[in-house]
Amino acid sequence: MTVTAGHEMGKFLLASYRLRILFRGVFLLLAVATVGLALSVLQQEKQLSYNNYQASFNKTRQQISATLRHPAGQLALLNPPAENSRASLRPLLLPYSAIDFDDQNKVQQAIAMSGCLVQYGNAGALCSGIGNNPWAGGFIYIAGNFNSSQLVSHKRGNESLTQAHRLKVSVSLRGQTYRWIAPFEEETAPARQNQGSRGRWTGFNESEANRPNARPVRDFRGWAWQQAICNQADLDDKDEGCQKNTFFSLRLPIPVLQEALFEKKRPVWPPQDLDQMEVSLTVLPPDSEQPLLDSKNLPTATPFSLKDLQANLMPGETLRIRKRDGQDRADKQGEQGKPPGDLINLTGVVEQAEESWNIITRLIRRLPVDEYDIPLESREIISTPLANYDVLLTGDVRSVSKSLSVVASRVAWFVGAMLLALTLAWLLIEVSIIRRITLLTKRAVSVSKTVKSAGDLDRFDVSDLRSPDELGVLASCLHDLLRRVREDVEREAIRTEQEKEMWHAVGHEIMSPLQSLMALHGKPDDQSNRYISRMQQAIRVLYGSASPSEAFQSTVLQVSEIDIALFLKNVASNAPMVGIPDVFYQGADEVVMVKADEYSLEDVVTHVLRNAERYRLPGTAISITLHSSETTATISIHNSGPHIPDDLIDKIFEYGVSDQHDSAANGNRGQGLFVAKTYMAKMGGTISVQNVSDGVNFILSLQRGI
Repeated sequence: MTVTAGHEMGKFLLASYRLRILFRGVFLLLAVATVGLALSVLQQEKQLSYNNYQASFNKTRQQISATLRHPAGQLALLNPPAENSRASLRPLLLPYSAIDFDDQNKVQQAIAMSGCLVQYGNAGALCSGIGNNPWAGGFIYIAGNFNSSQLVSHKRGNESLTQAHRLKVSVSLRGQTYRWIAPFEEETAPARQNQGSRGRWTGFNESEANRPNARPVRDFRGWAWQQAICNQADLDDKDEGCQKNTFFSLRLPIPVLQEALFEKKRPVWPPQDLDQMEVSLTVLPPDSEQPLLDSKNLPTATPFSLKDLQANLMPGETLRIRKRDGQDRADKQGEQGKPPGDLINLTGVVEQAEESWNIITRLIRRLPVDEYDIPLESREIISTPLANYDVLLTGDVRSVSKSLSVVASRVAWFVGAMLLALTLAWLLIEVSIIRRITLLTKRAVSVSKTVKSAGDLDRFDVSDLRSPDELGVLASCLHDLLRRVREDVEREAIRTEQEKEMWHAVGHEIMSPLQSLMALHGKPDDQSNRYISRMQQAIRVLYGSASPSEAFQSTVLQVSEIDIALFLKNVASNAPMVGIPDVFYQGADEVVMVKADEYSLEDVVTHVLRNAERYRLPGTAISITLHSSETTATISIHNSGPHIPDDLIDKIFEYGVSDQHDSAANGNRGQGLFVAKTYMAKMGGTISVQNVSDGVNFILSLQRGI
């Protein structure tokens, strides 16, 4: 006994913990799978991010290379950013040996390609530069455009220069300043149609300009081309407010530079102090000192610079540009804090992104990806007319991990939320389900033992439901409980059968006096005969059944052929005897035979008439109308009164449905129309209801007899 009890106790303890181990193992696997999935996704994202970074790095390299090979990039290479930027205009070393300043198209093309223009808002633009060939002469070129009214020309012999459009130009270098005043002189030859005006800028030394018989500077050259149409499309060129665009080019002779070319056999070019030179140009209208264009104003846009390449760099990338020959300038920059030999050293701006968790950053860096350890570096040589340059672009793969770690830090919240949800689900199942099942199992075992001691209950086989776990034990106990319920149901069935036998006895006792009444009122012309017969039928239908609805549905009717016209006349004439006055029949007097049970059909019509009586308006009649066809006879019972509500019109034929809250107290149990529908169906007919304009119509349909 002791060994058996210990064995049973061991099996019970194993069953009690089996589901717990299963559930805990499943949740542990889910947690591990969640973390593993997150790591797998991070590794894939790191690989994709690294591949995308490689593609972006190559694209950046191509963009920088294409930019530096363009004339605008060549201009930036030949003119590295000055250490101290100044607002004044300074000459740039152009990627051309010289500018053909006499040809408008060539000048415009040259400055447009090189990108040397400095914009001054809507006032205009200026480009100042020198050629990259020293033997082209020591000249400074200035080109640009401005807006003005029709250019006013200076007349030869007129000593005053202020009555025409004019330029004021100055160049400062090596302690000297050269100043010129250049009035506009229009060409005498007529311009072509729609070509605008064209003329020269005649340069005078500013110190000699106001003297009589002042002579122009011989090597000073300048041209101006003014377009023929106004900038404003709605103005004519003769209107006072017409502003036209004027393009001009100048060649300024600089004696200091010209003399330096012949001091040595190999002249130094470009001049080492090029970034220290200052150029100033002002365009003045006639009789006014209010400039149309002034280079001393702050520019709104400057030429492309090597510093602008920083916008192409991704975070952490480094761009170094070094001149391959001529280290003087490079050594000077090395002394100022830059690596020796570097013209410029740029690093991609690292955006201030959200802070990431350090542990996630370390984790992402340890995730292996293909070719991650290979450094990204690109080296190219860019050639210019004066020198060659090394362009070194270095990538920073750490930015991949850093940017991904920021995203992963946000995703970590979701992973943590999933793990928390798994933990909560486990705790919920552990506390609210497993613990309760364990307690229920213990109590069910106790109840099962108590029930078995009361008698022999082993005849039910539950081998297909039992299993060695908590739910199996619960199933066995539940089987025992259901067996007891079954016994209670059997006892209830016996009690119901006894009640039915009692109702049979009651019915028998009621039928005896009804038979006596039938003997007293058995004559066919006695009106009581019909109602006594109906009472006998009701007793036979109701008593001995479980419920009235089951009784009506199980009733077997004696269907025969009756004259429906004569039947309806009798119902209408006898209606006052049952308390339903003012019932009129309307229909043909001919014989119309239908298939029906006379007593059941009279119950149907009476129930409908009682319903019509209850809802008709006072003083109105109830009409019964008969229509017949070859196959059917249709009875319409109409009463004037309120409509049936829409929510009840499809339910009034159901058992127990009534719109009167106290229907049971008044004897109206929602049973009459249910009986009518049941009897009509058993007679092969139908009954329906519809709202009409002045009341309600009940429509009964029966099959015609032969």
